[in-house]
Amino acid sequence: MNETNQQPSHLAIVSTADGSNTIYNAQVGENYHSRHGALQESLHVFVRSGLEYFLEHSGTNNDEVSILEVGFGTGLNFLLTADFCTQQNINLEYTGIEAYPLATELISRTGYNNYVSASVWDSFLINYKAVSSAHAPLNNKVKLDIAVTPLADFTSANKYDVIYFDAFAAIHQPEMWNDETIAHTLSFLKPGGVFVTYAITGNLKRSIKALGLKVQKAPGAPGKREMLRAVADL
Repeated sequence: MNETNQQPSHLAIVSTADGSNTIYNAQVGENYHSRHGALQESLHVFVRSGLEYFLEHSGTNNDEVSILEVGFGTGLNFLLTADFCTQQNINLEYTGIEAYPLATELISRTGYNNYVSASVWDSFLINYKAVSSAHAPLNNKVKLDIAVTPLADFTSANKYDVIYFDAFAAIHQPEMWNDETIAHTLSFLKPGGVFVTYAITGNLKRSIKALGLKVQKAPGAPGKREMLRAVADL
């Protein structure tokens, strides 16, 4: 993973409404998380509506889970997920796709250490640079891989139980939300797997339904009335 210790001028740490921080990307014109609450959004959309929903409804052995995240960004979704799985004694295989990884120094100043155990946080910072080349154990329950590549170029023989789709909004990155991209993303979902994202639009619902998944409108995080969850048939 190529990075420098100097913070790029187009990136800035900003506070959100729940007191947690996110990063504003001036080149894209968007924050990495909701300004209504970065922590609340990550917990609600991804950990609770995605991971916990899968564990509650999968009907399978819940001592291990595999997750693919589109848009690894600051690592907040991963950190909260890793902390949850460590506490619940669940083996976690986590792959994040990130074409433009942030510098370790910038992530270290987000304050996310306040929301997870010291062991998860410290292991993440130590291993962050190395995980772009191979799975890295953060502890005896958690393995992380970061694919430093555009989503369109991502390939994997693995299928995943849960997909976190956390790309920038369609108004800024429409190519991340078109039918082709969604189909490519969902090709990595296991039968019975769960796809979650903070957004919900008519086009997105139609695209996912056309691929045979069951679309659910779930309550949204603060600032959004609804979000989308989809479940693949067994």
